[in-house]
Amino acid sequence: MGAAFDDALIEAVATVISTEGRAFNNGNRSGLDFWTPNINPYKDPRWGRGQETPGEDPFHLKSYVNSLIHGLQGGQNPAIKKVIATCKHFAAYDLESWEGNYRYQFNAIVPTQDLVEYYLQPFQQCARDSNVGAAMCSYNAVNGVPSCADDYLLQTILREHWGWTNDNQWVTSDCDAIQNIFMPHEYTQTREQAVADALIAGTDVNCGEYYQQHLPAAIAQGLVNETSLDQALVRQYSSLVKLGYFDGPSAMYRNLSWSDVGTPASLKLAYTAAVEGVTLLKNDKQTLPLNIANISSIAILGDWANATTQLLGNYYGIPPYFHSPLFAAQQLKNSTGNITVNYGSGPTQGNPTTDNWDVPLNAAMESDVVVYLGGIDISVESEGMDRYSINWQGFQIDLINQVCAMGKPCILVSMGDQLDQTPFINNPNISAILWGGYPGMSGGDAIINLLTGVEAPAGRLPVTQYPADYVNQVAMTDMTLRPGENNPGRTYIWYNGTAVYPFGYGLHYTNFTTAFAPTENTTASYAISSLVQGCSAAHLDLCPFKTFPITVTNTGPTMSDFVTLGFITGQYGPTPYPNKQLVAYTRLHNVTAGTPQVAHLPLTLGSLARVDEQGNTVLYPGNYALLIDEPTQSVLNFTLTGSEMVLDAWPQPPASNATMSRKSKGVDHESWF
Repeated sequence: MGAAFDDALIEAVATVISTEGRAFNNGNRSGLDFWTPNINPYKDPRWGRGQETPGEDPFHLKSYVNSLIHGLQGGQNPAIKKVIATCKHFAAYDLESWEGNYRYQFNAIVPTQDLVEYYLQPFQQCARDSNVGAAMCSYNAVNGVPSCADDYLLQTILREHWGWTNDNQWVTSDCDAIQNIFMPHEYTQTREQAVADALIAGTDVNCGEYYQQHLPAAIAQGLVNETSLDQALVRQYSSLVKLGYFDGPSAMYRNLSWSDVGTPASLKLAYTAAVEGVTLLKNDKQTLPLNIANISSIAILGDWANATTQLLGNYYGIPPYFHSPLFAAQQLKNSTGNITVNYGSGPTQGNPTTDNWDVPLNAAMESDVVVYLGGIDISVESEGMDRYSINWQGFQIDLINQVCAMGKPCILVSMGDQLDQTPFINNPNISAILWGGYPGMSGGDAIINLLTGVEAPAGRLPVTQYPADYVNQVAMTDMTLRPGENNPGRTYIWYNGTAVYPFGYGLHYTNFTTAFAPTENTTASYAISSLVQGCSAAHLDLCPFKTFPITVTNTGPTMSDFVTLGFITGQYGPTPYPNKQLVAYTRLHNVTAGTPQVAHLPLTLGSLARVDEQGNTVLYPGNYALLIDEPTQSVLNFTLTGSEMVLDAWPQPPASNATMSRKSKGVDHESWF
């Protein structure tokens, strides 16, 4: 759904989740604490859990998670929460298993500047600005301290600096992350010290058995007192009170039942979410949409052609149905009746041999149009499993080139996470490329309806699509963002190479133009000191700067949605300067030819600020430019004058050098026995 860039959609989906979650709870089939969202920024294309996140850009993640939390919890601060959302994994977690580095023992060395401006931004939104009910500390250590034992992260930053101090807000460990403090992090000498450090740091709940097994001894040894234990219990039970857990059968949401699960409106929303997230990457000679009036047969090929559970990706419930692309294609009709669908799966992730290639080859030969649905799935990327390659597998490239070399329209639908599309972009035999990701139970319907013009694609890539060699240029363990000797830069913000497809890219079945209002001052200048005067926002970075109206005009024949993206660029603040950075977006719906719509892009002072090496968020004087769309269609320049101003003073970490690992206490190996 990250590719939809539609916050209203995200809140609607989350509202359905919380409604159905309450119904399941009323039927004794679910709890009320949901361990979602995974809001770690997706900076490395090899990460096995990147598919769970909205994407790589911190502003996009913040905007997405705000809508998601409101939908899950029932608003910003409801009298009774629907469910508890849990922002995870705090913090700097984006490695599963790579070249002998495992998430359970990985020590993420992160400069303060990178930590503040990138890795912590979504969590700041969760805790400070969106009032999330819970957070999960991660397996990894950050600069030498396991996250679940890090009082700097859990107390100084999360609770004190961000003001996340309500009695009903609590931290849970990831499962067995408390045990990991002792082993394999070897941060404490004893198990008792591990649980004491975690509880004192602010980890209220242990997913696992270590608290139950070792807290009594830790208390007896004087390593932790009952005050810390009471605090954790108060937070838990206050959370239950906020959920109306003790309010009896007439409490709010207790009337929700199985009739509120899988409603027609919810099923329609699942389809809409699938449609909005599909991204068109290539469309030579306007091959798409297909004119089914002129088609009597279509080949549906590839190991995703008849996908069922593959459509869901990581972590999913049991859907009421699976509509695969094959199923959806079999429903196609034209004026002469049903269209013949020739199906051939071909090689799979588990069986790349040529044993059954004759089936898809014959299917392609017998059809007017060829559609190949391939890519990767959770057998290749998932929790606990990172990738080593971001290229298409050789057997798929070979077969795709063969079925597309028959002189027929040939469409490639890339499924799963991002792959380098270079082998196909300039291949004249491949007419069009779409990226479908993990579209859910209605994914097949969405894909076929997009191919045939029932729907129009308007998704945008939520991540950079890198060339395959990118994985050889930077180690997954390198947490720095800016380009360096062994790092070409992370995300579109810092990458100094040429992307295969850039962040925010996406084609349409029509053409759009964008324009700033004619009255907009193209040489405007603003005094920094005046920008904060009269601001009533709780935090200076939230002070409004200006809302820019952007006129979007459909100059083609097809009604379509359009995602308006606003990026800031300029040379101001500390070097190096970022390429550009997303600061606003909105999705316009059903933009018709000749009837412009206006997208409103609100910017705050935080939209213009940079983070210095100490982690302070600073508004700098200099020349700025607001860029619209990817690639850029419209540009507006303006200037900030006066002295720089700190919008947020960052609490400094205990170590004198923020990038230096803080020392562990080590393990008393005799205590193993």
